Amino acid sequence: MSPSAGKGDGAEQNRLTARGRVKSLLDKYSLHATKGFGQNFLVDEAALNAVVTAAAIEPDDTVFEVGPGLGVLTRELAARAAKVVSVELDSALLPLLDETLAGLENVELVNGDALTFDLTTLPSGSLLVANLPFNVATPVIARALESLRFERLVFLVQREVAERLVAAPGTPPFGALSLLVAHFASGRIVRDVPPGAFMPPPKVTSSVVRLDVHESARPRPELFALIRRSFAHRRKTLKRNLAYAGYPPEMVNAAMAGAGLDDRVRAETLDLATFARLLDALAEDA
Repeated sequence: MSPSAGKGDGAEQNRLTARGRVKSLLDKYSLHATKGFGQNFLVDEAALNAVVTAAAIEPDDTVFEVGPGLGVLTRELAARAAKVVSVELDSALLPLLDETLAGLENVELVNGDALTFDLTTLPSGSLLVANLPFNVATPVIARALESLRFERLVFLVQREVAERLVAAPGTPPFGALSLLVAHFASGRIVRDVPPGAFMPPPKVTSSVVRLDVHESARPRPELFALIRRSFAHRRKTLKRNLAYAGYPPEMVNAAMAGAGLDDRVRAETLDLATFARLLDALAEDA
């Protein structure tokens, strides 16, 4: 057997062992992964280590986790952080989590919705680290960035979402979400994670993403209202989208000229600074 084959066999054995533990726990509590909650439990040690390593947790950090599932990642976070606040919407998982997180005094388990959780209760400079449920990943990320409570976000999401988060202008995945991330943070894809790393396996590849929040980041709701309107009809030009949004034609013409934009330009080719110039030009002509 070659060294590489042995290493691969060991990784596969770890996955099989972890999968068996997960199945045993779920059977014990008569549970199963629920599609409605976007649940895919992580059973791959390499992927788990990639998330934890990318998070670069310090001993005095507070970590916010969304969707702890069976508590596998939660335990790793608790071993490194001062406190872990873990929000689980599925109340059926709470008895199981009480078992898997037993003895971890620095873990606060909350039965609630991450989309309504009061993020202001977290200290400024907290970290968000999570295997995000597929069905709420995008709004959770957007809400976390806009809250300004986090220094860093590290999470697992579908590869398609990961590409949209870090896309550059002019590339197919680029859109309003890409601009939101660029405004608040610098992002990168750490590594891909195959479907077999989860139980049950999703139908798509996932990715570990790291977002480092800019110290100077501030919400600009008026800018992102303009961006959303500009991307409302991707096949249309920016000028046509602004017209659909109700801007008077003469205002659009003057603002685009003031921002140095061609009439045929589309929103997906423009960077954040250009949208900011357009916003200023529209304000001047209002």
